[in-house]
Amino acid sequence: MVKIKRILVLFLVILLTFSLVACNGSSQTGSKNSESGTKTNANGEVDTSKEVTITMMVLGDKPTNGQLEKVMEQVNTKLKEKVNAKLQLKWIEWADYMTKYNLTLASGEPVDLIITATDWLDAWGNAQKGAFMDITDLLPKYAPKTFEEVSKESWEETKYDGKIVMIPEDSYTQWVNHGFFYRTDWAKEFGITEPIKDFETLGKYFQGIKDNKKGVIPWDTPGTNVTTAWGYTTSYSDAIELPITTGVFPIYWAESYEDKYKVMSPVFEDVFVDYAKMMKDWADKGYWRSDVLNYKGDTRALFQAGKTGADQHHTETFSGLRPQMDLKQPGSEIDMFAWSDTRDNLVSMSITHGATAVGAHSKNPERALMVYDLIRNDEEIYKLFNYGIEGVQYEIVDGKRTRPEGYDETKDAFSANFWGGRVDKFEIPSADKWEGMSEIYAQYDTIKKPYPYGQFVFDSTPVEAELSALSQVTAQLVPAIAFGKAGDPEKAVKDFRKRLEAAGYEKVQKEIQKQMNEYKKLVEGN
Repeated sequence: MVKIKRILVLFLVILLTFSLVACNGSSQTGSKNSESGTKTNANGEVDTSKEVTITMMVLGDKPTNGQLEKVMEQVNTKLKEKVNAKLQLKWIEWADYMTKYNLTLASGEPVDLIITATDWLDAWGNAQKGAFMDITDLLPKYAPKTFEEVSKESWEETKYDGKIVMIPEDSYTQWVNHGFFYRTDWAKEFGITEPIKDFETLGKYFQGIKDNKKGVIPWDTPGTNVTTAWGYTTSYSDAIELPITTGVFPIYWAESYEDKYKVMSPVFEDVFVDYAKMMKDWADKGYWRSDVLNYKGDTRALFQAGKTGADQHHTETFSGLRPQMDLKQPGSEIDMFAWSDTRDNLVSMSITHGATAVGAHSKNPERALMVYDLIRNDEEIYKLFNYGIEGVQYEIVDGKRTRPEGYDETKDAFSANFWGGRVDKFEIPSADKWEGMSEIYAQYDTIKKPYPYGQFVFDSTPVEAELSALSQVTAQLVPAIAFGKAGDPEKAVKDFRKRLEAAGYEKVQKEIQKQMNEYKKLVEGN
């Protein structure tokens, strides 16, 4: 009996030893596993003898004209020469993109590089769920140029739980504040001689189209475009948006830039009732089609064809659209009414509005970072990946990027939708962009306020179910309110508020406020 016990004890000791060895040898962030095609030799040098395929998840509808494949063939030739890797893009289409994006990350699929963002792609929520790899120790070795280029302060804004989980697009100048594009030549016909700077004047412009432009819909837009809800909030209040995702409309805002740590919601303020009333009035006047909530048309194409009087997007889009209108509607003039024009309520962009993460289930995180480092820092690869093939997609004339003779947008256009690591040092000014944008940007610089939430990482764990419920409510009710299809506006907003409260609005608000108070202590030291 004693002998049996000794044998049993010995067996358990051996089993425990093997278990500990297995645990210590398992794959962790920065370690090399048996599947990885990137190892280091005894001298610490990177071994890239094994060719690997790196996948990059990007947002957008995949181009179908064949140019993407031609450009990627050249990109991959250079990647093979330098790091023995091939890059393959995985597209998340725009239709219901947030759901598809989050489901892909939650699936455990071994994606290597992931385009992400903290303000429109729920980067922190996905980091919290373990979708991104800790790349703190990998960056200096496998993306050394990028690691050196990004400042310590900027790296702090990419950390979750003290670990770097994404690379910021911190060296690229852009503004993506939203607003309406409109025809100034038409506005002048209607007696509107000054630039539009508020919703009331925009309404007068829309009415001018109804009265004077037969067959033209003032704003012919799909019912999924509800950005006027936060545009109106920005224009008629001091509230600033918080980086908390709640579906099609951001429910939680800060009271103002001066009171940036006080959490509130414009939905529970008079401003949202005023907004709902205006949208109901606009709907009754026919400023968009009656079946808007089911409409799927292309507003930009209609705007360029002179079939609608407005388009809605941001400044970067406007910079390219204005020269296009000169070609497609000769003699037309367009301008932009930005939400910030009404009361100078403009906050600088976060450097993680565009970012790149490494997937938690990546089998080749080291090589993925090496590929990223090349895309961002190798000028030849950068230009290929961002602009396409010189002589096909573009040519340089007088220092500006222009279209080659015979260029056909349908047959020759290319885009990789890389919004996670562009850099000013390799950007080529485009002849297709309006030169006057520099004046607009200079004006923005005089009123902008520094982005205040760069290191705020909201832990949604305590309110995960409530956030999901709130997102469902916004998806159900905001489009109807935004296009005046919810009946009496005051009653519609009252119902919206009740639905939000039932979904857990107050619980989430208190949790955000609690964490915001802690963040305030962190950044202000009191």
